[in-house]
Amino acid sequence: MKKQKPQRHSNAKRTSARKTVDEYLAAVPEPARSTLKGVRAAIRAAAPAETTETISYGMPMYKYKGMLIGYAAFPKHCSLFLATSSLLKMFKDELSRYKTSKGTIRCPTDQPLPASLVKKIVKARVAQNDQKQDR
Repeated sequence: MKKQKPQRHSNAKRTSARKTVDEYLAAVPEPARSTLKGVRAAIRAAAPAETTETISYGMPMYKYKGMLIGYAAFPKHCSLFLATSSLLKMFKDELSRYKTSKGTIRCPTDQPLPASLVKKIVKARVAQNDQKQDR
């Protein structure tokens, strides 16, 4: 019998699939829950009114003319999923103190990304999606 590889799951308790972002956040322990609530507020403030909030791949995601941005809590960090690595290059200096890889930014669960930075990233991603739509 093959041994299953351990899976890396988000820190939201996996007793059942979460159907809403509120359910997802309720299952995340502190301090990550407060960190993600701040991220959520910043995304909602910067995203256009037509943006939809959903659960995709078991985590909160936002869609606006395609994938906009997502986030999740893990045991030792919170992640912001940018859907593209081009934003990492665009915000290279502001992100220098955070761990990044491909289209992801990681921060400690008790040290959230600044709301102003999250808003700038969301606005840049909205511009990218608008540009793709116009082609």
